[in-house]
Amino acid sequence: MLRPVVVGLDGSLESLAAADWAAREALRRSLPLRLVHAWEGLPPEESELPELEAPRSWARRILRGAMDRLNERYPQVNLSAEQLARPAADALVAEGAEADLLVLGSRAFSGFGGFMAGSVASATVARVTRPAVLVRADQTLEDEHIPDTEGRPSPRTPYRDVVVGVDTAHPCEEVLAFAFESAALRSAPLRVVHTWRLPYTPGAVEAKAGAAAQQTAERALATVLLPWREKHPTVEVREQVESGRAAQQLLHSAQDAGLLVVGRRIRPARLGTHTGPVAHAVMHHVRCPVAVVPHQ
Repeated sequence: MLRPVVVGLDGSLESLAAADWAAREALRRSLPLRLVHAWEGLPPEESELPELEAPRSWARRILRGAMDRLNERYPQVNLSAEQLARPAADALVAEGAEADLLVLGSRAFSGFGGFMAGSVASATVARVTRPAVLVRADQTLEDEHIPDTEGRPSPRTPYRDVVVGVDTAHPCEEVLAFAFESAALRSAPLRVVHTWRLPYTPGAVEAKAGAAAQQTAERALATVLLPWREKHPTVEVREQVESGRAAQQLLHSAQDAGLLVVGRRIRPARLGTHTGPVAHAVMHHVRCPVAVVPHQ
């Protein structure tokens, strides 16, 4: 049975943009699309209280409106929808566990041109065991593609780069698999970003040590990518090795990207759920859709 692409809806512009992005991704992956709306219901014996009819009707309108919109825009998508009487984050984590991909909307972060994931999205991404993608409210089909020859947005030009951050000390198969697959589905270049930082070095030898560290980092990245290049020979891979902080470099590299892919380590329960500093930074500030891929 095919795992669906699942999108969480709450009626906001962000969740509608996420639904549009999810529909296009479902088409790219030849997967069904499942829409879910979650709200905290009451036990069955209290579920018929009159005061619950308003939120129940609102939830139905959200799903019905989104289904009508998507059926009109993407008639080829195999679409389903369900209203869930559970806390939103709990419901989305459970849905995400059975999904190929979970897609959520993200709130605009005013003043910085990036976005801030809402509390539900943040809590969900920190717990879900499958890849999750965060989408801004203003994302459109044209944003996935490079501008045309006159600099105008166009859905008919090639896709923008897929960018992925890689730590060669802890290469994670899940992150690279998702990044290469996403690039292949789009016939898009894959830009692989790896950063290194030099420990304190006396000024007299700093340049030499930096050059050696750069060469070592380049060799390590090439080694990690070799089997993936062989597995995906049609994907154009661009290796980018820089000195500096990973989060800052990814923020810069993703400025003209169509999709940014980062990893999130699955931590033991006793350590709590966290997205990690790099994923946290890009979730809050990157403009393009961000895929957060959990890994061991």
